[in-house]
Amino acid sequence: MSASTREAVLGRIRRSNGARPNDPERRRIVEERMAGAPVGIVPQRGQLPQDEQVALFIRMAERANATTTRIAGYGDLPGEVSRWLRENNFPADLRMSEDPRFAGADFDTTSLTIRKGVSDGDDLNGLSHAETAIAETGTLVLVSGPENPTSLNFLPENHIVVVKADSIGGEMEAVFPMLRARYGKGEMPRSLNFVTGPSRSGDIEQTLLLGAHGPRALHIVIVD
Repeated sequence: MSASTREAVLGRIRRSNGARPNDPERRRIVEERMAGAPVGIVPQRGQLPQDEQVALFIRMAERANATTTRIAGYGDLPGEVSRWLRENNFPADLRMSEDPRFAGADFDTTSLTIRKGVSDGDDLNGLSHAETAIAETGTLVLVSGPENPTSLNFLPENHIVVVKADSIGGEMEAVFPMLRARYGKGEMPRSLNFVTGPSRSGDIEQTLLLGAHGPRALHIVIVD
C-alpha cells in the first residue's frame, strides 16, 4: 500500500469517527494505553512457589518425551553429559555452545570429543543453554546469538539443554519481562525458540514420528 493510499484510508476512518489529525486528546489516550497495557488472564497452574514450579516443569517436560535430571552445579555437567550419551549408546562426540555459563564445566576431564560454535549439520549431539523455561508446559526458551547458535537447537540428532532452576518461570507471560530486563529495550535477541520435547510429527497416517524437524532426543539438565 502506497503512502498516499494509506493516508486516504486512515483519513476516511478518522472522519467516520469524528476525529482530527494529530488530535492531542486521542494521542494522549493511545500513549496511556501503550504505557499501561492491561495484563491478560494467566492460568493458575504455573503460579506456584519456585520449587513447585521446577517440579511442574519436570513433569510436563517428561510428558512431552524429554528426559530430565538435576545437578548441583556446572561442575557436575561433564559427567552428566557423558553418562547420558553412554547409557543411550550415542557417540562420545559433542558440539556445544560457547555460553559463558559453561566456563564452570571442565569437559577436559571426559573422553568426549568437543567442538564448539555453529553446527555444520553433521553433528549427532549438541549442547545448548536455555535462557529460561516455562513450568506449565515443560517448554524451554532459547535465545539466538553467537554464544548459543540457533543451529544447535535443530540440526543435531540428540540435544542436551541446560537450564538454571531459578530461571524457570511459571507461565509464558513471565518470560518476556525477564528477557526485557536482561537485554533492555530495543536489544532483544533476533530469534526466540520455544522447545517442548523432541521434534515430532503425526502428519503421515497419524503415526507419531520423532525427529521429523529436529532432534529426536531431548535431555534437559537442571542446574540447582
